[in-house]
Amino acid sequence: MYLIGDLVIYGGSNCVCEITDITGLDFPDIDRDRLYYVLKPLNQNCVIYNPTDNTDMLMRRVISREEAEALIDTIPEIKAEIYQGNEFKKIVEHYESIIKTRDCAKLIELTISLYSKKKFLLNNNRRFSAQEDMFMKRAEEMLFGELSVALDIQRECVPSYIAARVGRKREGQQCENGGTLAANHL
Repeated sequence: MYLIGDLVIYGGSNCVCEITDITGLDFPDIDRDRLYYVLKPLNQNCVIYNPTDNTDMLMRRVISREEAEALIDTIPEIKAEIYQGNEFKKIVEHYESIIKTRDCAKLIELTISLYSKKKFLLNNNRRFSAQEDMFMKRAEEMLFGELSVALDIQRECVPSYIAARVGRKREGQQCENGGTLAANHL
C-alpha cells in the first residue's frame, strides 16, 4: 500500500502523480466503503481517483535518484536495435508494448532505437513515420518526467543532465584507457 505523499507512476495517465489522500468517495452509485488513492499529476491540472484494491491498473513508485543515475550510466552500453517488420501494424504493436511497461530501461532502449532509425532513414533519403515520431516523443515524455522527479531537476534539464553524465562517464573511461582526454584538458 502506498502512503500520502508518495510519488508514483500511474498507468492510466503515464505520468508522475503525488498521492494527496487515501479516502472513500461520496459519489452516487459508488461503494462508500471502498478506499481510493487521490492522485494529483505533477504536470496536469486534474485529480485522479484510483481504488486501492485495483490490481488492473499499473501503479508503482518513482525510481530513486540512485536508480536513475545507474540507469543513465548504462546508456553508453545500450545497442540500438532498429525494429523492422513487414507489417507496420506489428511494429506499432511492438512500440506500444514497450510504452505500456512504463519501464525506464525499456523506454531508454526504445528512444535510442527510434533515434537511430530516424537517423538511418534520413541519411538514406527516406521518411521517418509520424507514428514512430509520436512513439519516440511519448517514450521521452514518460522517461524525462520520471527522471526529473527522481533527480529533482526540471524536466527541460533532463536531456542536458543525461548528456553531461554520459559525457563524464565516457571521458573517465577514455582517461583510464590511455589518458587522452586528460592531456587535452591541460
